[in-house]
Amino acid sequence: MDIIFIKAIQLICSLSLLVFLHEGGHFLFAKFSGVKVEKFYLFFNPYFHLFSTRDKWFTRLFPYFKDNETEYGIGWLPLGGYVSIVGMVDETKGADDIAKREPQESDFNQKPVWRRFLIMAGGVMFNIIAALVIYTAIMFTWGKEIIPMRNLPNGLNFNKVAQTVGFKNGDTPIRIDGKDIEGFSNAILMDISEANVVTVLRNNKEVDIHMPKGGISLLDMQKFPTFLSLPVKPCIKNVLENSPADIAGIRKGETILSIDGKATPDITDVTMELARRRDIINAEGCNAEDSLRALNLTIAVLQPKSQMNDTLTLELTPEVKLGVEWDMSSIEEINKEHISFTFLQSIPEGCTQAWKTISNYVISLKYLFSKEGVQQVGSFITIGDLFPETWNWLNFWSITAFLSIILAVMNVLPIPGLDGGHIMMLIYEGIFRKQPSPKVLEIIEKAGLFILFALMILAFCNDFINKMFPWLMGLLN
Repeated sequence: MDIIFIKAIQLICSLSLLVFLHEGGHFLFAKFSGVKVEKFYLFFNPYFHLFSTRDKWFTRLFPYFKDNETEYGIGWLPLGGYVSIVGMVDETKGADDIAKREPQESDFNQKPVWRRFLIMAGGVMFNIIAALVIYTAIMFTWGKEIIPMRNLPNGLNFNKVAQTVGFKNGDTPIRIDGKDIEGFSNAILMDISEANVVTVLRNNKEVDIHMPKGGISLLDMQKFPTFLSLPVKPCIKNVLENSPADIAGIRKGETILSIDGKATPDITDVTMELARRRDIINAEGCNAEDSLRALNLTIAVLQPKSQMNDTLTLELTPEVKLGVEWDMSSIEEINKEHISFTFLQSIPEGCTQAWKTISNYVISLKYLFSKEGVQQVGSFITIGDLFPETWNWLNFWSITAFLSIILAVMNVLPIPGLDGGHIMMLIYEGIFRKQPSPKVLEIIEKAGLFILFALMILAFCNDFINKMFPWLMGLLN
């Protein structure tokens, strides 16, 4: 429960800041353009709100806000926020609301196209600026740590897809399309998926690997076991009490050498073998005998003190769990390099990091409409899982900067109801010199809201199936 609470607090703080900045961008550009703003709300407030500057108790304390043209408030539904701009068809006002009032100079629809464009793009602009500022501050405050590729003593491990292309276990990628790789990171998968030629270091010699024409799907590269990974011996850090490993006599510090005679030099080998047995049990038509055979295995372990091998037999849990925690210290022991930046140096470095994040995220959007991409669409539960289990300012700000870019990119998509949808209508008006009628804009807005609502349902369903359902099954078992 403490972990869930810590993740939830980080998620709420991060999204509150980003929504405030996004809506603040619309608000400030509207004010600078002389457009009247009726409401500025953090979170949505259907039926009631948590706070408003029009509340009687607040206006008694601060009379200035009683007659202020803008109502500031906090809603109860944390799915975003909004500014209600006079003369604009949006989720708060329809065509009838626009028709009821006499046009005023301060109305949104009475302003030139370029001013309305800036108002609608203001939220995205502020989110991009926020990401730039955060990344710059991170570089100045913490610098960055990299794992130089040449510091990997045993290279990397590659799955069957990678080996089919030409990679071999122990290879160390050093260049992608002639550009040096700064260090090992998750972004390497994205770069390799789009690459033409990857240069690796193999037995102290450089070898060029030509990638398939059209690249490799990033989603396929991310499937377990991933396209590439750091080699880690299956050394046991901890054994869960009363688990199959504990009952069999496996102890902390031991290393799993093989399963049923099949060598397991890497953690991936162990997890793949367990996954294979899980597939057997879950396969249609699996009988009790096959299931029992899959759950029973013989493990050879290396004892750390005596350096002697021991062979043990055990029966896995029905969920095919071994009950051990892996020792990942070998990754932590890899020689890392810490780079510090002065304030002036941190600005271009922060901008480079922001641009790289934007580019990679835009490239990843092409997978959104694939079968695997649809299954990965997540709601706030997925976003909350990005945050660590303990509060860490570096991680908090890094994730917040990433979410700010996601918010900016998603909002600029030409979907009705999002900023990008409004911008598309303004581009149409600028080209054809004709403003769509409020009724047409209302229909488009409702269609966009329907699409967004459907995506939201999909995201929550995915989270329930992928996260909540296994958790519930765990309780039942």
